[in-house]
Amino acid sequence: MSAAANIPAMTPARPAPDSVTNAAATPDKEQPYGALGLKPDEYARIREILGRRPTSGELAMYSVMWSEHCSYKSSKTYLRQFGTKTTEKMRKNLMVGMGENAGVVDVGEGWAVTFKIESHNHPSYIEPFQGAATGVGGIVRDIISMGARPVAVMDALRFGAIDSDDTARVVHGVVSGISFYGNCLGLPNIGGETYFDSVYQANPLVNALAVGVLRHEDLHLANARGVGNKVVLFGARTGGDGIGGASILASDSFSEGGPTKRPAVQVGDPFAEKVLIECCLELFQQGLVEGIQDLGAAGISCATSELASNGDGGMFIELDNVLLRDPSLTAEEILMSESQERMMAIVTPEKLAGFLAVVAKWDVETSVLGEVTDTGRLIINWQGEEIVNVEPRTVAVDGPVYDRPVAYPAWIDALNADSAASLPRPSSPDELRTQLLALVGSANLADKSWITDQYDRYVLGNTALSFPDDGGMVRVDEESGLGFAVATDANGRYCQLDPYQGAQLALAEAFRNVAVTGATPVAVSDCLNFGSPENPEVMWQFSRAVEGLADGCLELEIPVTGGNVSFYNQTGDVPIHPTPVVAVLGVIADVGKRIPSGWQDEGNNIYLLGTTSLELDGSAWAGVVHSHLGGRPPAVDLAAEQALAALIAAGSEQSLLASAHDLADGGLAHAIVESVLRFGVGARVWLDEIVSRDGVDVATALFSESTGRVLVSVPREDDVKFQGLCEGRGYPVLRIGVTDNSGELEVQDQFTVRLDELARVHRGTLPQHFGAVVGQ
Repeated sequence: MSAAANIPAMTPARPAPDSVTNAAATPDKEQPYGALGLKPDEYARIREILGRRPTSGELAMYSVMWSEHCSYKSSKTYLRQFGTKTTEKMRKNLMVGMGENAGVVDVGEGWAVTFKIESHNHPSYIEPFQGAATGVGGIVRDIISMGARPVAVMDALRFGAIDSDDTARVVHGVVSGISFYGNCLGLPNIGGETYFDSVYQANPLVNALAVGVLRHEDLHLANARGVGNKVVLFGARTGGDGIGGASILASDSFSEGGPTKRPAVQVGDPFAEKVLIECCLELFQQGLVEGIQDLGAAGISCATSELASNGDGGMFIELDNVLLRDPSLTAEEILMSESQERMMAIVTPEKLAGFLAVVAKWDVETSVLGEVTDTGRLIINWQGEEIVNVEPRTVAVDGPVYDRPVAYPAWIDALNADSAASLPRPSSPDELRTQLLALVGSANLADKSWITDQYDRYVLGNTALSFPDDGGMVRVDEESGLGFAVATDANGRYCQLDPYQGAQLALAEAFRNVAVTGATPVAVSDCLNFGSPENPEVMWQFSRAVEGLADGCLELEIPVTGGNVSFYNQTGDVPIHPTPVVAVLGVIADVGKRIPSGWQDEGNNIYLLGTTSLELDGSAWAGVVHSHLGGRPPAVDLAAEQALAALIAAGSEQSLLASAHDLADGGLAHAIVESVLRFGVGARVWLDEIVSRDGVDVATALFSESTGRVLVSVPREDDVKFQGLCEGRGYPVLRIGVTDNSGELEVQDQFTVRLDELARVHRGTLPQHFGAVVGQ
């Protein structure tokens, strides 16, 4: 052993904290506001608010809380439409709306459902596994903070081109991260969607949704009220992961140099979160907390400033009391850290002992950081010095609001003029068969079981519908059978052609996907994924998409309960297609009357509800067969969607429908293929009546993506009742086939495909690119 080895290691002395007193005495000190994501005018405004330069701690807080991700500074002016374009019917069952951790809807029988969807896009490109895993963890904690028990998760995913090597890296990491975190939490993953497109090559979209259930009386909101009440941090210790994630990573675009911001990605521990769930629910059940706030983006900076802003306006914090994984962290790093599995509670002094007993029972580490005050100031001390003294609303609420320049895209008229109607369409049986198989095996229409088989969809024992049905469904009440259904949808190709109409098409499809399960749609959450807000053309896309979604919700009379905006999804100057992901929640009185998406018995009649037009612009057929994107997206008739949903709900209530599958990507052709493959029951289909009634050719009948259409199967004994139902409601309907045990899909007078060939093509695409299906 050398002599040097006997010298004890020296811990570097921490620099003296940048106190409020020091900040006032050193007004000219240069500060790295630009590196923290602040613009020069924003930094100047902070100095004006404080009447001095900010301390390093205050600068850290403002930088994360004024980031695009946390402040919605470029989107606020547009998002207000979701609150102003409402009706009394939309507000009737809305218990908690926008502005809280998650929206809450009354679903009857004293039950409420809370749900929300959020993005974790940029972290999932840098570190796909942890980025996706912590996206699940974060949205679940939002649900917990409302007083609800999480009961399901779902995810909407967008990746780059399926044949890119980097896509494989991201797909493996993201899917593994989602499955790891959700499966360890014991939450069923009941649905979602996955798309591949080169526009997402360096900007994958990972939008995570969670749903929780609660009794009305168990609803809690997060605020810091009651002078003298204690501010308690509990859960995992604070570490160096995720520092500045909201300001540096989620509020900026990637440069051409690729991923360079690994330290900003959080690290998750689902087992710690599972304990945290049970601990929080017991704290709520015993009435030991005034409110609980999760620590997600911006960490302690967000939790303290938001709780104080929503309460009596004052809070005092001793930052030295924060339990650390890494004792070398500076005060600024502690304030900015986005370490996962942490919660902050407001506890009255007389209930503190009971609170500490519960967290000790669950072996959850806890520290009392401070208390609620009536000073109107958020004051934070560190090492005996005051390092933060701000009015909390200036941090959490009254940040900058931008009216960004908006410009009509110079390229969009030419894009809209380039219609797919002029593309050659197949006419011979062989061409039709070949193109159908091409669509069935294409990246976006191929079977996604390679992904979904990695998720546990039945844990907890209340899953009524899941993959590959159009919507997920969960039972809420075992005695009555009350349940909810949820579905997510978006089509970036449509939105590139027309963001207003594209957003309404996403809403209409999610609405329809919930309706075909037998549930009645009641509420919306959204995750709006766009390029840089500093690009006027992107802001035009965003403004039109929000307007379309708000107008659509108003017409359908279902409220937006909350959601998320994700900007800066672009590489260099090239933005992604506008991708507003819409999640629709529905309610069903009895999950026993749910409707699957495919037929299970031979001899059922197959009906097409709705009419078909020449609407191939932006379609899967145009993209797969012709590599084409142009024209105008399909027309949207939301009144017809409402009528269709009501018809299906009535059919469900009367148990008339053996199956129901919405028509969207891939049109009637893809809906039939998925219906026959759902349970392996064949069908004979004829198109003559569609061609005759709607004035379209056979290719259009198969591949058009006209909206307001659903494929249903009806047992023969219910045939007369079903036709009477359609006639009574005046909805267009045609009998177009019959189910059989032939082991084939026959399109009469055109072509026949054996089910085993369809299955091989449909199920082979993802394994071909990413490896064998799990478990095979």
